[in-house]
This record gives sequence, structure tokens and C-alpha cells, in this order.
Amino acid sequence: MEVHLQFLTKKKILISFALLAFLIFCFVTLNKALNENKIYSPIFKNEQVIYLPDLNLPKLFSSDEILLGEVAKYKEFSLVNIWASWCVPCRDENDFLKSLENISSLQTIGINYKDKKKNSIKFLNDYGNPFKYNLVDYDGTASIKLGAYGVPETFLINKNRKILLKIIGPINNDHIKRIREITND
Repeated sequence: MEVHLQFLTKKKILISFALLAFLIFCFVTLNKALNENKIYSPIFKNEQVIYLPDLNLPKLFSSDEILLGEVAKYKEFSLVNIWASWCVPCRDENDFLKSLENISSLQTIGINYKDKKKNSIKFLNDYGNPFKYNLVDYDGTASIKLGAYGVPETFLINKNRKILLKIIGPINNDHIKRIREITND
């Protein structure tokens, strides 16, 4: 009987040790994943030219659809920003987007990503609307075709639909300076 109890005790210790090791492994793995850099950018071959794909998107404030490539021809440059009301970094970058309104050769186009219409409109009312055009990507497929990984992402495009700059994550002062350099503002 004593040998049997001793075996059970060793078994419990072994199981407890294995469980503890598993929990430590999970903690280390999750901690590493949370602290990893979340900004990814595709690697393109030198001088590879990327163009805006043909995307037909509905407007946020009406049921009309608009072809994004056609809108891009209206000005020398277009800044296409993919955003959502539930995206905290989108709130942070909104003032930066509004600071671009005075560039005469630039128009801003917002693509609302996988969001509810009422939440999108509330966001624009609460934080300000930096966009000349407000478009919607209800299921996210248009943003994926554009090459976006998530929100926020921003693309600077010329009127020939050539993507000149891609910003993954919220835009900041350095991005604003770069956009002003490209647009000669």
C-alpha cells in the first residue's frame, strides 16, 4: 500500500511539473508575440511599380458606388486611408490627416473597413472628417486587393494610379513631412 501511495505522489508531482512547464511555455510564447513589432511590409523587387487596382466602392453617406481609380484622377495626388471606428490608432492619426487639407494638389480618400455605418458616421462627427471622399469596404476584400494588412493603412497615389508610398500603421509627423516632400508642398 505504501509503495502504491508513493507511486501516486510521484505521478502527481510529475503531472504538476509538466503542467507548470506548459504554462511557462505558453506565457513566454504569448509575451513574445505581444511584444513583437507588428509592422510588416512586403518586399518588392527594385523599381517594381505598383498601381491602384480597379475598386468599385459604395460611398458612406449614400448608396452610390464610385470607382476609386477614377476618383484618383481628379487631383495630382490622392491619399487613400483605410480606417475603422473601432481602431484606436485611427483616432490618433485623424488630426494628422486633417493637417493635409491645405495641400492643393492632394485629395484625401477614406475607406471605412469592416465597420457599421452608424459607428463610422459617429466617428467622423466626433473626431472630424479629414476625407473629401468617404468610401466603405464592408467585407474587407477591397482593402486586401489594395494590399492592406489591416487598419490603419495609408497609400499615396498619383493621378496615374501609381502607388508612391505605403504607410502601415498610423501616420505621424515624419509621414506628413514625407507626403509634403512628394507633393512638393
